[in-house]
Amino acid sequence: MLIKNIGEFGLINRIKKLIKTDASVVKGPGDDCAVIKFSKDKYMLFTSDMLVEGVDFTGKDRPYLVGRKAIAVSVSDIAACAGLPRYCLVSVGMPGNTSVDFIDKLIKGMFHFAEKYGINIVGGDISRARQLTIDVSMLGIVEKKNLALRSGAKIGDIIFVTGKLGGSILGKHLRFTPRLKEARFLVKNFRVNSMIDISDGLTQDLGHILEESSAGAIIYEDLIPISKQARNLHDALYMGEDFELLFTVSTYEAKKLYRKKLTGFKPIGEIVDKKYGLRLVDKRGKEKLIKPKGFRHF
Repeated sequence: MLIKNIGEFGLINRIKKLIKTDASVVKGPGDDCAVIKFSKDKYMLFTSDMLVEGVDFTGKDRPYLVGRKAIAVSVSDIAACAGLPRYCLVSVGMPGNTSVDFIDKLIKGMFHFAEKYGINIVGGDISRARQLTIDVSMLGIVEKKNLALRSGAKIGDIIFVTGKLGGSILGKHLRFTPRLKEARFLVKNFRVNSMIDISDGLTQDLGHILEESSAGAIIYEDLIPISKQARNLHDALYMGEDFELLFTVSTYEAKKLYRKKLTGFKPIGEIVDKKYGLRLVDKRGKEKLIKPKGFRHF
């Protein structure tokens, strides 16, 4: 059997079955961050992300922006759990013929972005590799009362996103702003039942919430905010690399959010019973069952 035959998530599920954790781990594999006991009123968040040339960026992309993205994707994970990023380690694999100027610009992109969010880069590793590979491990903190996970969606919840979707691979994926400010605003003012960042596509990441919450969902074509860079609805549903937040709140909390007239939060659907799966209602009002899909490594 080959990895490409079981796919990325088949491999992840296979690994998850082998992992055993002790009582200090509140949440292990299966969310945007691992959640670890830390203090009386706070949890520690722990996440890691790997960027590989040819997969997450190209050799023609500006090294400064590649470095920026390397930090930003982990900040987005911390935001998805409603925490604050604090420390990170950075490991870089590169060919020996990489120019020093290139690496200088790469590191500057990392440090400037980390500084903006008050993140301490405290170490890491370097290695020879056939292609540029960057791995970031990041620690954050979240108040216990504010922790948001994928597993809390409830039937009747309204599904929201924080911005327009699709077409990010044309440039936004290197320049996006993690929705840290929005996540903190939400958990401080509303009861958020579930949350995830959209890295692999709207339907695929919504599918993660549905799987972890044992629920179904109905989303509406008319409500999905499509970016100017997206070619069509398909891009908004499946393309990924948007790094917007996808979250669910009760109808009561949704009404509170709506009354504030905040344009940055867009309702796109509702959580329903698991038996309905994931359904899309098109502009003609026709409902169809769709599969959660998006970017997958295998």
